[in-house]
Amino acid sequence: MSQRPPRPFRAAPASAPTTPAAAAVLLRRGVLAAAAVACLAHASPHDPAPRDPAPQDPSPHKRSAHDPTVYQRIGDVARHLATPPADARPMMRWWWFGPAVEKSQLALEIDRMKEGGIGGVEIQAVYPMALDDPSRGVKNLPFLSPEHLDAVRFANEKGRAAGLRVDLTLGSGWPFGGPHIGIGDAIGKMRVAAVEVPAGAASYPLPVVTEGEKIEAAFIGAGTAKEYDATRLKALPAVAAPDGRGTVAPAAGPRVAVYYIASRSGMQVKRPAVGGEGFVLDHMSRRAIDNHLKNVGEPLLKAFGDQPPYAIFSDSLESYGTDWTGDFLEQFQRRRGYDLRPYLPLVFSGQGADAPALRHDWALTQTELVEDNYLKPVTDWAHRHGTRFRSQTYGEPPASLSSFRHQDLFEGEGAQYRQFSFTRLASSAAHLYGKPVVSAETWTWLRSPAHTAGPLDMKAEADRMFVQGVTQIIGHGWPYTPPDAPEPGYQLYAAAVFNHHQPWYMVMPEVSGYLARVSYLLRQGAPANQVAVLLPNDDVYAINRPGKTSLSGELPKFIKPELVQQIMDSGHNLDYVDPEAVLRVGLDRYPVLVMPNVTRLAPEVLARLDAYVKKGGKIIAIGATPSLAPGFLDAQRITAEVKRASAALFGRGQDVTKNVTKIATDLELGRALQSVLPGDVRVADIRAGDVRVGDVQKRISFVRRKLADADIYFIANTSNEPVAASLVFREPRRHATRLDPDSGKLAQSALAPALTLAPYESVVYVMSDAPLPGAAPETKAREAAVVADLSTGWQVRFPGRAPVAMDKLVSWTDSEATRYFSGQAVYGKTLTVTPEQLAGMRLSLDFGTGTPLPDSGVHAHHSGMRAMYEPALRDAAIVTVNGQRAGTLWHPPYRLDVTPFLKAGANQVEVKVANLGVNTLAGRELPDFRLLRLRYGNRFELQDTAKIAPQPAGLLGPVTLVGEAMR
Repeated sequence: MSQRPPRPFRAAPASAPTTPAAAAVLLRRGVLAAAAVACLAHASPHDPAPRDPAPQDPSPHKRSAHDPTVYQRIGDVARHLATPPADARPMMRWWWFGPAVEKSQLALEIDRMKEGGIGGVEIQAVYPMALDDPSRGVKNLPFLSPEHLDAVRFANEKGRAAGLRVDLTLGSGWPFGGPHIGIGDAIGKMRVAAVEVPAGAASYPLPVVTEGEKIEAAFIGAGTAKEYDATRLKALPAVAAPDGRGTVAPAAGPRVAVYYIASRSGMQVKRPAVGGEGFVLDHMSRRAIDNHLKNVGEPLLKAFGDQPPYAIFSDSLESYGTDWTGDFLEQFQRRRGYDLRPYLPLVFSGQGADAPALRHDWALTQTELVEDNYLKPVTDWAHRHGTRFRSQTYGEPPASLSSFRHQDLFEGEGAQYRQFSFTRLASSAAHLYGKPVVSAETWTWLRSPAHTAGPLDMKAEADRMFVQGVTQIIGHGWPYTPPDAPEPGYQLYAAAVFNHHQPWYMVMPEVSGYLARVSYLLRQGAPANQVAVLLPNDDVYAINRPGKTSLSGELPKFIKPELVQQIMDSGHNLDYVDPEAVLRVGLDRYPVLVMPNVTRLAPEVLARLDAYVKKGGKIIAIGATPSLAPGFLDAQRITAEVKRASAALFGRGQDVTKNVTKIATDLELGRALQSVLPGDVRVADIRAGDVRVGDVQKRISFVRRKLADADIYFIANTSNEPVAASLVFREPRRHATRLDPDSGKLAQSALAPALTLAPYESVVYVMSDAPLPGAAPETKAREAAVVADLSTGWQVRFPGRAPVAMDKLVSWTDSEATRYFSGQAVYGKTLTVTPEQLAGMRLSLDFGTGTPLPDSGVHAHHSGMRAMYEPALRDAAIVTVNGQRAGTLWHPPYRLDVTPFLKAGANQVEVKVANLGVNTLAGRELPDFRLLRLRYGNRFELQDTAKIAPQPAGLLGPVTLVGEAMR
């Protein structure tokens, strides 16, 4: 295990014990602080390349077809726009229920994924959905049984042969654990037991210590079991008496004996497969990790033979209740330089002035143990087995942003793009530590209940991922479904479904093409966010509490929605940085640093900030500024040093450099930011001759990538209202090109173009030094005019039924015969066009706009998000004109240029329309899982079943042929 570099200052009051270890810690700090200043002597401010990138992946595997290529010149990028590389295609989390899978169905599903443009799978075994039934061919293969491992082997071979990337979750359900995890390797948790000692008593009953527990310390003092002053407790011998009673000198008043017992949370693996049940492992214990790798990792990787998975995967850290591990006191002493045992009452009660500093050190130590005993060993193990480690590194225990650097592939989740999110946490780490690919678990709670999400919902959330820096979509997900299951097939208890059982899957190649093209573009060059927000990790450590230690869970108390919104509404995007990244990577790439109420900060970090300002960096401090040592050891001296450094840095006020600005609240940030760095991308409404910057800026989000000779701007309308605005780039180049992310087609553009986007529509602008080859000349069209109303006279063919005349366009749900129909129907019509209409006109089929819904925000976590928009085309369509495929429609604007396919005279138009799978589900009884739960326990509850109802379907109208005179 490699030696960990020293951390920032961790401080204590003058009364803290002085030990040889503590002296060594202080010596290291002095050297580090001096080096921190010296290394900035030749720094170049705002250099987009990190000075201290993450180490190269040392794994021995050969380069894969799914390894990304990053280009630095726009000509190289443009050559792959028509067909994005395979590594950029979206992946799917592939749930194997039971697992009860059989090879022919695995092969069929892999073929369907390939047909849909999906680039890979992440195999995850979860809970059973059906009892064993030989008559139906259902057999739940116990997790890690020979049959299960053979299915894994087959899926890998078949997937690779189909050109898919194959990843594997290194366990069953989540978090890691199972029957191989004994109580000694299960999640650690400190248990506090208070025993009352009556007045005059010379003995008292000791707390019972059960399996997996150990008394770490004991104290006594005045009070009762419910109320006592933890700061006045005195140490007792922490020994177990043979008779189960403790002895103590009698006292006149009642007292309480408080015992600190290293215990276990008892958390079980969530949603496990058959045979995967058991305790969740202790992520801070190297022994527990080695146990898991030996008993789960080795058999799984052996099944892959000489073709290891592209990556092994870990879901978010959800080890609820964890705050301790078996050797915590020894590890703490070594890392922090003092003994925590005397201070346990303060840590676990939160009482006393020193409690925040002590809790800081206690929580920080947990981060280090997660890194040293979990992230590093699993990454090393993956490399020895020819694969990589992909992880969602946040949650409980408290991993930090910089903890990501210990793994190969970074992943986030959460579409909350205008507030703190795990997605931006992962993408920021990728930007800081030099990783071009950052994935995101996407669509987890999309439009609950399941089977109600369509392609527009997918795009609405995916775009929010992209503007947060995501460059790889991991769809959540694809449920394996046995061949005899009724439509629309299986679902995970709480997730949307994106497989071939959905009627709209016919447009999945186009959806995948869009996602792949944007993912590919956003990997190129280097990240170019201009604003960094310093995560106040040390402040967050200090407010952590027993039973719930987390950085990511507490950071929203400091990184509030208003802060993120003020930055975005000022025309910027943002990254997070943490103190460790400031020391390891630096801030050179960011012209502006925002510090939100940071009070605890190490002096060496302040030294870096001072050098950053002197080199031209701008700091905007919100509210409080640093005034405290981060931790407990030598806090009085270090606090004084922090105050001196902070006064020198933030006491400058508005001096001649104007590089440090102090504001009182988040709501002042936008104006302060504009004064030091105007927006990177500015949009303004144009109404009645007035230019207004306001609401439209809030509806537009963007992310920028910087190349040697160009800048790539992905711009998305993340709202349910259309946008018509002016668009100004702060750093334009000589040429501008508009790129259609659906097709990859390029068109020349004005340097300050007019921006017209339908609800949830997106566009890419390339600002380059030279014109892009292949870009069509810029064309301007006059306002579109209706040439013909096509809302009547359609013939509609449903599968297995005679065609029906639909003189008026209505929803399929309006008819009893098709109310519960999920599938595809074909609308046919003859369209007559005159030669005059074809001359100099662009003719398009327009299928109507739609209705915005009241709420355009992300819903509560368990309710999911959706596109807050009811389109007039439900929910996807393929248009054919005169027997030629003219295109697909799956998101606004629902308008398709059909000019190349029309001829003068009669034209045959067919529109194949597909709806949602939920309509079929609404027409029948839900499955009865009573016997399944009696056999295996209640491992899942289908979510929001009371909300299952048929959704509008088909062409709702109006449908028109519109013409635009070209000029």
